Amino acid sequence: MIKFIRKRSLYWFPLCRIALTTMLMFNAMLMVAQSDQTKATELEVFSPVIIDENEEPLVNIRINNKTKGLKAISDAAGSLTIGANKGDKLEIFASGTKIMDYVVGDKVSPIIVLSSKNPAVLRSKPLRRLFNTTVQSDLTASSSQAVFNNDLQKSAVTSVISALSGRLAGISTNQFTGQPGNDGTSISLRNQGPLVIIDGIPRQLTVFDLEEIESITVLKDALSTAMMGVRGSNGALVITTRKGNPNTARMSFTAQTAIQQPLRFPKALNSFNYATLYNEALKNDGLAPVYSEQALQGYQSGSDPYLYPDINWKDQVLNSSSRQDRYTFSASGGNSFSKYFVSFDHINQSGLLKQSDINAYSTNNNFKSYTLRSNVDLQLNSKLSGGIYLLGRILNGNDAGFSTGSILSSIMNTPNNAYPVYNPDKSYAGSQQFQSNIWAQTVGSGYQQNFKRDMLADFYLKRTLDEVTTGLWVKATGSYYATLSENILRPKTFAVFQRNLSPTGQESYQQFGANSDQLNANGIDYQGRSDYLELTLGYDRTFNEHGFTGLLLANRQNSVAGSDLPLTFTGTSGRFSYNYSKKYILEMAFGLNGSNRYPDGGTTKYGFFPSVGLAWNISQEDFLKSQEWLSYLKLYGSYGKTGNDNPGYFSYIQRYFDSSSAFFGTGAGSNTSITELPIANTNITWEKANKLNVGLQGSLFNQQLGFTFEYYHMKYYDLLTQRGRNTALLGNTYPNENIGRNQYSGLDVQLLYQKNIKNVSIYATVNAGVQSSKVLYFDEVNQPFAWMQRTGQRVGQAFGYQADGLFQTTAEATSAPSIIGYTPQAGDIKYKDLNNDGLINQLDQTAIGNTKPVIPFGASLGFSWKAFDFSALVQGVANRNIYLNNASTFAFQNGGFGQAFEQHLDRWTPTNTDATYPRLWIGSNVYNQATSSYWVRSGDYVRLKNIEVGFTLPTKLAGKINVNSVRFFANAVNVFTFNKDKSIDPESYQSNYPVQRLINFGVNLKL
Repeated sequence: MIKFIRKRSLYWFPLCRIALTTMLMFNAMLMVAQSDQTKATELEVFSPVIIDENEEPLVNIRINNKTKGLKAISDAAGSLTIGANKGDKLEIFASGTKIMDYVVGDKVSPIIVLSSKNPAVLRSKPLRRLFNTTVQSDLTASSSQAVFNNDLQKSAVTSVISALSGRLAGISTNQFTGQPGNDGTSISLRNQGPLVIIDGIPRQLTVFDLEEIESITVLKDALSTAMMGVRGSNGALVITTRKGNPNTARMSFTAQTAIQQPLRFPKALNSFNYATLYNEALKNDGLAPVYSEQALQGYQSGSDPYLYPDINWKDQVLNSSSRQDRYTFSASGGNSFSKYFVSFDHINQSGLLKQSDINAYSTNNNFKSYTLRSNVDLQLNSKLSGGIYLLGRILNGNDAGFSTGSILSSIMNTPNNAYPVYNPDKSYAGSQQFQSNIWAQTVGSGYQQNFKRDMLADFYLKRTLDEVTTGLWVKATGSYYATLSENILRPKTFAVFQRNLSPTGQESYQQFGANSDQLNANGIDYQGRSDYLELTLGYDRTFNEHGFTGLLLANRQNSVAGSDLPLTFTGTSGRFSYNYSKKYILEMAFGLNGSNRYPDGGTTKYGFFPSVGLAWNISQEDFLKSQEWLSYLKLYGSYGKTGNDNPGYFSYIQRYFDSSSAFFGTGAGSNTSITELPIANTNITWEKANKLNVGLQGSLFNQQLGFTFEYYHMKYYDLLTQRGRNTALLGNTYPNENIGRNQYSGLDVQLLYQKNIKNVSIYATVNAGVQSSKVLYFDEVNQPFAWMQRTGQRVGQAFGYQADGLFQTTAEATSAPSIIGYTPQAGDIKYKDLNNDGLINQLDQTAIGNTKPVIPFGASLGFSWKAFDFSALVQGVANRNIYLNNASTFAFQNGGFGQAFEQHLDRWTPTNTDATYPRLWIGSNVYNQATSSYWVRSGDYVRLKNIEVGFTLPTKLAGKINVNSVRFFANAVNVFTFNKDKSIDPESYQSNYPVQRLINFGVNLKL
């Protein structure tokens, strides 16, 4: 204790000197103020930090002290300094427009939060572009749109793609599964699959801690993606992770737990209805029934569950709900030397499979993840800066030995009356037709685990070269990514027993399969690595009314997946921009690059992809400045050539692989055997697209209403497709060749409304995309009739027979055109004979389903009032087709032993002629199951995708527990769905694992 006191005493002398000096200075200031009572009060130093609700700094925000005639503008860290006294009324301007009034309070350095829903505030945020660069939004002609951290975190999802649903114009998402650890969401940007770029580097990571993401910016046109060159045709999603802010240190902790409930699951028929319909189907096929009246009564009464079982396998095997827990901690801050952002995220998500006490291990399909992020930026000296960005991620999955996918498939294909769960002797029940008990698959097949590890490290050094010329800089970037996925397999087999009763009632069992000990195996599922190098030279300078920016870089990315040879992209690219008085903008960009998957030499290995854009800030013209209703207006457009890398695996080299189809020697045995792969294409090259984009962006009525309208026209050519006029006489498969041409065009619309009314702030956004496409050429065979032509149709258009209802009588069916070898009967589908030749064949196939432009759309709204906030997101699509061809579409499949479902009750019968399903049949039916418009359904839907309500504790209450803020919130994902066919989910209709509804509760603490 004495030591401690002495140690502290060393600090007393300098502290006392500082205190004494401060007191003397304060006394001198007080004496000066008292000596001249007529002098005005001195202004205090007011130093706020301007941020948005995402806690990101806002730059170029101007504050006016109107009464004192002073003004200041926020810097890159969002901070500024202005003279003001307590009670002074300050005006806050963003993008030249007044946003709000602020009264100076007791706090010397408060944090002022502005809503990024305001169009002017949104424009003041830097627009993220390729290669970790930014631009002021009104100084570019490119097409882009962003969604920010605050909106992303409203969705309790594991995939960043799932959080984008309904939030961006031109983006269409489809969640096709709800499996733990895999939200299963696909994404399309103007009918293309965009490239994912994380902190400037193309990567394939989409399972993210949403709290570590600053923003996701979608790049749509040729100008914005030109520097990607051979990978720029499909657009890009630029994911930018959060960085530290040198002004303030912040810590955040979020804990949340969600209840997961499966949405629509096909409803299987009970045993009585199944047996009744099965007998009916046999009768329709001219066969004798297999279920007697006694059996039907037994199924209906449930008198003997062993002899007449009725097992709802879904309820037997699956839980009605599961759980997801998530915990996230983040900290950020810094000083003039360094700034940091670190975060840790943990997800624990359980699956739907039930478990049994007979196991000492879990057989549920669980998922756990641990993600650690560290972003550190350093200002090494006045000219040299650097950064180290690290990511470590662990993904652990657990599953039953039989696998969830196989179990769900068994549920969909096993009738309720197939067998009981257990026999009277407690053995697993089964039969000759069903030798794999579903409950045994779930709890008696062992378990399997998957362990995935990801490691990512980015480094950069940046040096300003103002000594050469002002605004010049150079930057070097390096990155390394490694991934490994390993499986541990602990499966075992099980026996099932079929219970048989003799006429005298004697019981016996017939065994199928065998019980085995648990195996123990492990192996590498896949592994990969990627390294990236980049050298950049940049320039940014303004001379009076002339602004110049330039970027020139060379980069190389090398990726290895499994045992494949490396895939390497190399090249150079650049971007140049000029603006006059920030009113007229000219931009040019190019990419000159390629990959090693093309032949050396010639023009097939590297491509040149130029683009140009023009923009005009019309609202800055003198003739519009007097129009008070118009706050901002910009006209912009771009045109350019882009590339798409799609070469396959060294397909220009003729390859031969081991096979049993050809022999050198006298017989198969151990002689050498080879097979020739598809013919090599020595002229293969990258696919290309010419893309036009024209847009109008603006805001009206004092920044209350913002809008963006964009028209695009894209011609994709040199697409790799097979020739349609191939001949089998060659004896080999033809290669993909650069011969295809497609066209895409459409309109993207984005509307934003934001208004403050006293203590209430409200906003609403609407976005939609009208997406048309057309096949211009794909070398189809010569079609004898116009309706058979694929050329000119929508890209991906389905073809089949046109259904014209159902036959109502046997006479009508037998007299109608039919497929050769099949005689229709009443209740079968009636097809149109388009060429009137009396036959139904390929000559009668035409485009089926909706051929109108697809329209994905989304709308969000929200408000905040005092301590409460609310938001909702609606998402959907119009003019989309669904073709039913999954496990629940047809009854009695799998050789006649398959399941039947609730929709099959509305089948055609002589007394139910207005049915939605044809007459029943057993097994496959070449006629009724032919591809036709009968099985096309409307994929249009509207889904309440997300809803959230929050409450923030008053500052005084939060201060009592030593935190800056406490916010309680509840949100839900996939709340309600409105579509025409209630029996199917419009997104996951082809998946056995249903999409989940999540009801989530959480609390967020900020320190």
